[in-house]
Amino acid sequence: MTHMIGNKIDLFSLSPDELKEHAKNNLKIEGYRADQIYSWIYKTMGDIDFAKMVNIPKIQQKILDGYFHISKLEIKKKRISADGTVKYLYALHDGAMIESVFMRYRHGNTVCISTQVGCRMGCAFCASAIGGFVRNLLPSEMLLQIMACIRDIGERVSNVVLMGIGEPLDNYENVIKFLGLLNGRQGLNIGYRHISLSTCGLADKIAKLKETDMPITLSVSLHAPNDEARRKIMPIAGKWEMETLLKACREYANFTKRRISFEYALIGEINDSKEDAHELAAKIKKILCHVNLIFLNEIPEKNFKPPEMKKAREFQKILEDHGINATFRRKCGNDIEASCGQLRKNNLI
Repeated sequence: MTHMIGNKIDLFSLSPDELKEHAKNNLKIEGYRADQIYSWIYKTMGDIDFAKMVNIPKIQQKILDGYFHISKLEIKKKRISADGTVKYLYALHDGAMIESVFMRYRHGNTVCISTQVGCRMGCAFCASAIGGFVRNLLPSEMLLQIMACIRDIGERVSNVVLMGIGEPLDNYENVIKFLGLLNGRQGLNIGYRHISLSTCGLADKIAKLKETDMPITLSVSLHAPNDEARRKIMPIAGKWEMETLLKACREYANFTKRRISFEYALIGEINDSKEDAHELAAKIKKILCHVNLIFLNEIPEKNFKPPEMKKAREFQKILEDHGINATFRRKCGNDIEASCGQLRKNNLI
């Protein structure tokens, strides 16, 4: 798929081989020039201008400028948490806005990126769906979130999570292309095992992802132990029943030999009872998995609250008593609305 912005080819959405093909076949420019251009992209972390590529003849610079679009992200707002987490509000080429988050961990720096402008999944406890869906992000726009962050922070990024605004598997083709670019040796060269993709449960796309042979970590948002409870907070449950979703997860784990990470946001008096924990454990105990428990992060528009710590610990213990590994996700950037479920396609609140 060739990605266009206006009437130009989107440069940063191209692989090295695709760039070389355009240069040689369409522009009659030597193939090695494509390697030079690609190295400029990553040497400058996306902050390039053909006119500044001193090793490329000026006449070729003009040809390239007329053929390729160089995408840019503008940092409209930057907020820094007391814990060092940094949240960015980016403006895209068409004025649409997205947010992404930089986090420091002992195992390396992580960037949480958005994959869509807005989200059509409509999960009741998530700010990203408020205001609805606008459009999918291009591979370049996902890549640039990481590059812009690296330029601004001045530190290496070793891990990427697709857990920001949007449902990654709802933008499947662009996300798969992005993952290939992210992993590429001539690019950021981030190993697939350092990439996590979160989905609210598009069972058909999980089955499709299984066949890509990309050993990423798949995180599946369950947030309820059964269909009835899940449909109340996650509209996607009306399309994909839990039995179908868990079957896709089981097959994914068996095929890839990679452990599924089930995400479970604990919401007070909604999904946090002992009965809920026992039911959840019974349904997932035969799947190679880990449960990532999340204290619900509150948003102004909703009245959902997290449970008391004692109740959350009881929930965790029940899972562990069933032989299921369950841990609490570290809360990052809650004071700047940068935690799970708090990112928006604008920053008006």
